[in-house]
Amino acid sequence: MPLYEHVFLARQDISAQQVEGLVDTYRSLLEENGGKVGKTEYWGLKSLSYRIKKNRKAHYTLINIEAPHEAVAEMERQMGLSTDVIRFMTIKVDEHETEPSAMMRRSDDRDGRGDRGRHHGGRRDHAPREARPERTEAAKPSEEKPAAEEKKEEKTEESGE
Repeated sequence: MPLYEHVFLARQDISAQQVEGLVDTYRSLLEENGGKVGKTEYWGLKSLSYRIKKNRKAHYTLINIEAPHEAVAEMERQMGLSTDVIRFMTIKVDEHETEPSAMMRRSDDRDGRGDRGRHHGGRRDHAPREARPERTEAAKPSEEKPAAEEKKEEKTEESGE
């Protein structure tokens, strides 16, 4: 049977227990149609990037599904009719992940960040200030005033006389 990852967003004004009730409802619907549900993850109440159906937050839930297409289509139809579900997305996958999803991992468990050293911003490719070569005359900024500033000075001198 095909494997799917399904994420849905529930309205912000329902409780976490009601979201679990929705998951149980859709689980029983899938099982009646010959499918089964693997792991489910409740990601919590999170802010949305933009308002969806007048909601600024939503309860996020992930469901791993192993079911025929018809069962998934029926579940999506039921979600479309539900007033508690504001968005959903189903993706066909080759295999389900066994470890927790990226949303459930703690932020300090990320690999590859490493130690940032003692540099706190700025460019790291610069040599210390005392080791840099002196600027040449060509590299120094010119001391000439731009034409716009000269015109301003002329106008102020004329009006001042």
